[in-house]
Amino acid sequence: MPWYLDLALFLIAFVAGTVDTIAGGGGLITLPAILATGLPPQLALGTNKLQGTFGSGTAATRLCMKHRPPLRPIMLGVIFTACGAFLGAYLALHISEHYLSATMPPLLFLILLYSIFSKRMGQTKPHPPKVKPYYFFPVAGLLLGAYDGFLGPGVGAFWAISLVILLGFDLKKATIFTKVFNFTSNICSLAWFMVMGHVAYFIGICMALGQVCGGYLGAHLISSRGVHLIRPVFITMVSLLLLVLSYKTYNWRQW
Repeated sequence: MPWYLDLALFLIAFVAGTVDTIAGGGGLITLPAILATGLPPQLALGTNKLQGTFGSGTAATRLCMKHRPPLRPIMLGVIFTACGAFLGAYLALHISEHYLSATMPPLLFLILLYSIFSKRMGQTKPHPPKVKPYYFFPVAGLLLGAYDGFLGPGVGAFWAISLVILLGFDLKKATIFTKVFNFTSNICSLAWFMVMGHVAYFIGICMALGQVCGGYLGAHLISSRGVHLIRPVFITMVSLLLLVLSYKTYNWRQW
């Protein structure tokens, strides 16, 4: 590709990596850009996983080094998220995504309502968990890991909101955990796409450089500005995800 298209993809990935680190939903920005290069859908999805893995990996590493989250629950979530991601990637070859995607807009709508009307969502001090962590992480890891391996849009929002409501995390801590689990499911899904030969490496690496820079910036903004930045960006990205998935689901043949 011409150098200016490489630069455009780098900048798009930089913006997406920053937004995705703060609130998720970066795929809404990067996947259309990759499809615009003319890649077929399966190759575009694999390439999107490649560049997204670098962004989520950078953000997760930066946030964990800065805030030192507890290792044991993180590792428990990582193990089950990895298992779920491999399962989701396997099921993607056997089940139409239409049936799963049809359930996503109503769930995202409920998350959006909670986020808007709960004025102090994730801003208060952590409260006691409603579910024991050692029950929560295996179930959530398998379900959300499988969803990310199978389909993916909105998985960051589902992780964040479940950590806030069920485990009593503040939104900043929930975002840190979410980045680690996003990276886990991304890299497992990427491995599947690589084995199947559905990755365009030159485009993916060009965008990965932008994702690394964006992930680093997003992690810095989370550390410096915290919930006051996360909440409005979170609500914005959930709204966009809801619109996109609703259009895709209820106008399936036109998509």
